[in-house]
Amino acid sequence: MDQMPLDFDRPIVPTLRDPDLWLRELFSSQAARDGLVIRRKVRDIERFAGWDRFTAELTRRGYRAFENSGQVIIFCNHAPIQPIAPARDR
Repeated sequence: MDQMPLDFDRPIVPTLRDPDLWLRELFSSQAARDGLVIRRKVRDIERFAGWDRFTAELTRRGYRAFENSGQVIIFCNHAPIQPIAPARDR
């Protein structure tokens, strides 16, 4: 019997029908629980939870997030965020 190989680089995606489950899984990851930084694709947030629900959960938790080039970086703590180098105009 042939079995499909496991892909350990891809996260297990909860059911698409429940945005609350997706958000709960996102914020219960080890990195989030440890107050670290997590990253998700913009399209995944839109597809699995929606921006309104996602931003409401960020606000409820007091977290900040930044979007850049199709990725959202979520800071799962309340520590200050300081830029390392100023942005240059292109």
